[in-house]
Amino acid sequence: MKFWREPLDAGEKKPPRGKVHILIERCKGCGFCITYCPKQVLEASTDFNRRGYHPPVVKYPERCVNCGLCSIICAEFAIWTTASPQPGNTDAGTGATPAEEEQTPQTAGTPRKEGNQGG
Repeated sequence: MKFWREPLDAGEKKPPRGKVHILIERCKGCGFCITYCPKQVLEASTDFNRRGYHPPVVKYPERCVNCGLCSIICAEFAIWTTASPQPGNTDAGTGATPAEEEQTPQTAGTPRKEGNQGG
C-alpha cells in the first residue's frame, strides 16, 4: 500500500504480523475470507474437503497483518489468526513485548487487598 506521505513513526514501528489458521473440514467454501481480506493473503484451493467445498489456502503468509477480519466474517469459525512476535516490536494485542508477556507475577490468583478494611 502506498501512502501519500510516510508516517512519522515509520522507522520506529513495524506493522503487526500474523499467522492464519484454517480448519479445512469445517469450511463451506463461501469465499468471504478470500474476498474481504485487505491484504489478499488467501486464495481458493483447488482441492476439496470432505464436504466437497474448496477451502481457502494461505497464498502470501508474509502479508498477514493479524487484522482478524477473516475470523470475524467466517460463519463457520473455520479460520482465525494469531499474532507472530517480531523482535524488538511490541505485541499488537497487549502492547507488551513477548518477554514481558512471559513474566507472570508470583501473586497471580491471590486476592488483592484494597485499602484499609477495618483492621
